[in-house]
Amino acid sequence: MASALPWMATCLVDQLAGAGGVGLLFPYCIAIEVTLENSRVTSRDLLIGVSLSVFTVFMSSTISAMTKHLSATVHTAAIISVQYGLSLALIMPLVLRHGAISLKTQRPGMHLLRGVSGCACFYLYYYCLGQISLVEATLLRSSAPLMVPLLIVVGFGQRISRSLWIPLLVGFVGVMTILRPGFTQLSVWHLLALASGLGLALSMVSTRVLVESEPQHRILFYYFAISFAVSLPFFFLNYRPIPAEAWWGMIYTAVVAYLCFVMYTLAYRYVPASLLAPTSYFGVVFGGLMDWLIWHHVPDAVTVVGSVLVILGGVLVWRVGRESEGRL
Repeated sequence: MASALPWMATCLVDQLAGAGGVGLLFPYCIAIEVTLENSRVTSRDLLIGVSLSVFTVFMSSTISAMTKHLSATVHTAAIISVQYGLSLALIMPLVLRHGAISLKTQRPGMHLLRGVSGCACFYLYYYCLGQISLVEATLLRSSAPLMVPLLIVVGFGQRISRSLWIPLLVGFVGVMTILRPGFTQLSVWHLLALASGLGLALSMVSTRVLVESEPQHRILFYYFAISFAVSLPFFFLNYRPIPAEAWWGMIYTAVVAYLCFVMYTLAYRYVPASLLAPTSYFGVVFGGLMDWLIWHHVPDAVTVVGSVLVILGGVLVWRVGRESEGRL
């Protein structure tokens, strides 16, 4: 590629278009075309990419709920190691089918960044789930879309359209509104959950860079292998026997996590990171529903207002995209 992020330099970032989930709800999703080197993101690509992303966010929320349940008896390091170890085993048949030569890469540094940042995101997030509520941890991790533009500006020197900030700001206000009731006493766990958002943002940006030149099986292999290697020392340092009844839950989180990794990587083949970033806000809504259904944490009026603002951010994104389309 001529540039590390040509897709970011040329795409119409003011056309985030339904990345907050609206594209999934409206089959007549805007027919935007975003230039990505020699390809374009059409309405069909947008619908597929956003649908994959929102469904991945939902499935990830079920993993979070299961992990919160498991954290009472299983150490976070064990959950992470089993998750990445099993995912690595699941990707091996695909790797063997392509042959070892297919693992040759010109992007070792970017693979390392994605593996370390992704593992850090999961480890910090899972660790916090045992200490704070599912909603609080999910909200702070959902700050990732706000960090993506900053990472693009600071890390890659790319200019970001001003239209991008308004929808993201609306989503950020919604996140802070929901978070405020439980933030009377800020703890180190909240800061670690926020750090997991930074890890997720790094993973999102590095994934989009990799899909421009790397096949899916290579991206997933290095991600699982690097993350598994990073998690093992923590597993041995914090080793304790895993209860037999916990294995079913751990297998569930590992298998579903693998499927989420596949869908997550696939989604970025259809649309850029700037378009998909706000869909992670739906994790806030899904997390709140599961907190209510499983742990009986009934959301108050402020939480509901915040959730509405999160969805409104997606609606504004969609409207901006439609208005931009009309000017093309």
